[in-house]
Amino acid sequence: MLSVRNLWRRHRRKIFVTVGVLGSGYLLYKLYGAHRHGVQELERELAVQRESEELMKAQMQAHFENIQRISDVTLPLAMHDLSCRITEELDLSHLLERLIQGKGQPNALTQSEKLDLWSRLKILSFTRMTLSVWTTTMLNLYTKVQVNILGRHLYIDTARSLGISDSVESGDVVGKEDQKKFLDSVDFLSQHGMPALITDMEAATNEVLKGKQLSTSFNSTTLHETIMRILNTFMSKGTPNSWIKYMIPEDVKSFSTSSGSDDQVPSDVTEFEQLMMEAQAVLSSAEFGSIVEMSLKAVVDTLVELMGAKFSGGSVTAGVPLARVLPQVAQMCPLLLEEPSKNQFIQIIKNIQEVELFFTLLYANMPHA
Repeated sequence: MLSVRNLWRRHRRKIFVTVGVLGSGYLLYKLYGAHRHGVQELERELAVQRESEELMKAQMQAHFENIQRISDVTLPLAMHDLSCRITEELDLSHLLERLIQGKGQPNALTQSEKLDLWSRLKILSFTRMTLSVWTTTMLNLYTKVQVNILGRHLYIDTARSLGISDSVESGDVVGKEDQKKFLDSVDFLSQHGMPALITDMEAATNEVLKGKQLSTSFNSTTLHETIMRILNTFMSKGTPNSWIKYMIPEDVKSFSTSSGSDDQVPSDVTEFEQLMMEAQAVLSSAEFGSIVEMSLKAVVDTLVELMGAKFSGGSVTAGVPLARVLPQVAQMCPLLLEEPSKNQFIQIIKNIQEVELFFTLLYANMPHA
């Protein structure tokens, strides 16, 4: 016992230090183990999160490609219907036949009748061309609006289905039937909006071409200014953005009821109506108005360049009588209304950087109710 006490007195400092070191080591070991366990848990959580994100991206891509495929079918069909409707409603053949008949039979038409026919041909030719410019541009832009609105909704729906809805807005899933119905609404222009559109475009053409005789000299600059003036006159008629009524119905609920299935439409807003109202909001925005203006100008620039190449010297810089310009005006319409895969004007719009940026931001920031 005495030896133990002596041993304790002599070595207690060393014992305390040793115990302290061992205790600290044990504590550090436990802390390290807890830290390593925490890191492993965090790594597992991050791996699960990455897996969820990859799954979401894959599902989003699949959804969006599906929508894009529907859109790729919708636009060509809409362009075909549009071309047929414009050709039918603004047929120039009867005017040309009468003028040719009058040329072959001098007594078949009076001078006054000839002037009336040429005047009508002048108005209808420019109406048909500017109408083709406007509708081609608007159909192309509108289908992009539709795809990006649907893409945004599908992003939200996919995120919610993967259980990460904390970071996205809540909302009802857009069913495939509503998706298709929304994309099919692009036909509203050719099926419902065309009569009023033709009337208003012809009125704008009459206003701009008033006083321009068949002998009036036209060069590339004059032609460009004339086309743009007709388009600007048309776009500025009525209340701001009144042209939207040619693209989508003013009363979405009425259109939804009449164009849908036999199922009873609920009194509250349906997914289709929500999509249509979002599209209407985009088309009414100042940003979209700028994109439309930019796209129309780009199309007209190329159109005038192509028409100028038809004349001797590759341009109309010297000026030619309006009567010689009219045949070229008529020939441009089929090019403007070609199917999208061959349509150089649609490609021109697609290549405008500001247009691409607009739709990127639309997809990223589209509000969802």
